[in-house]
Amino acid sequence: MTRTAQRRRATKETSIEIDLDLDGTGSTDISTGIPFYDHMLDQIGRHGGFDLRVQAVGDLQIDTHHTVEDVAIALGEAFAEALGDKAGVRRFASGRYPLDEALIDVALDLSGRPWVDWHVPMPESLPLGD
Repeated sequence: MTRTAQRRRATKETSIEIDLDLDGTGSTDISTGIPFYDHMLDQIGRHGGFDLRVQAVGDLQIDTHHTVEDVAIALGEAFAEALGDKAGVRRFASGRYPLDEALIDVALDLSGRPWVDWHVPMPESLPLGD
């Protein structure tokens, strides 16, 4: 059984192509037009040990949010497809990861809930990529 998925998503604001191989080597090819988002998606694939290709074109002249949202939706759908019936996969996990200047707490739940619960205080800042 291969644990792969391809997703294509096209809206008025974006055009997204994603290829995912959960049993890859950590190879990534990411291009969203948002440098920080590219970096974060690269880290997910690289440190997760799966192959990830994300090609996204969006209305960045308006704002980055359409591209970020549509990539996240398509990536979530790709993960759901690649995981299939989730046989042999733990339903949830958590971890604490020290980075150079940050301590990251992650809780991952593969139960199938259709939303993200994000509790991160965001100070006023420049747009992503600046």
